[in-house]
Amino acid sequence: GTGYWTPLIAASAQSVAALDYNEETLQIARTKRYPKNNVTFQQGDAYALPAWPGLFSGCFAGFWWSHIPLSRIDAFLEGLGKRLARGARVAFLDNRYVEGSSTPVSRRDAEGNGYQTRRLADGTTHEVLKNFPTAGQMEKRLGRHGGEVRFTNYQYYWVATYRIMSAGRT
Repeated sequence: GTGYWTPLIAASAQSVAALDYNEETLQIARTKRYPKNNVTFQQGDAYALPAWPGLFSGCFAGFWWSHIPLSRIDAFLEGLGKRLARGARVAFLDNRYVEGSSTPVSRRDAEGNGYQTRRLADGTTHEVLKNFPTAGQMEKRLGRHGGEVRFTNYQYYWVATYRIMSAGRT
């Protein structure tokens, strides 16, 4: 993404590898301050993660989970698990659906994915995949890929974490 959380993470991490599919968002992320000069940026596909050398000790993904089609979640988590060391902590942060604040879900597809219709400043409208998982759904899904699953709801957001139990695979 645009690197909103990256400076905070980089302040306490040894190194950070930031990934996004779009070069435009990576360009925005590169403009942030990283005093430790410990962030590298790479354009890539989260469903086919690049073959970085070694395994990572953690992963953070903000506002990504809600845009993963339900049918692709397990494959995504399996691919992610292959890039993480045993004991690595994974954290996802995303929006909760809050009546009166969130854009309503305009439709659901046959798979159960939710979609929002969003209007941009230029007047165009776009349909965006946006799922709002429950604590139970997250705990069940993440539990298939690791242990020590935790899910916390806040007023407008949720955080889910889990730990990788075996190196380089889920």
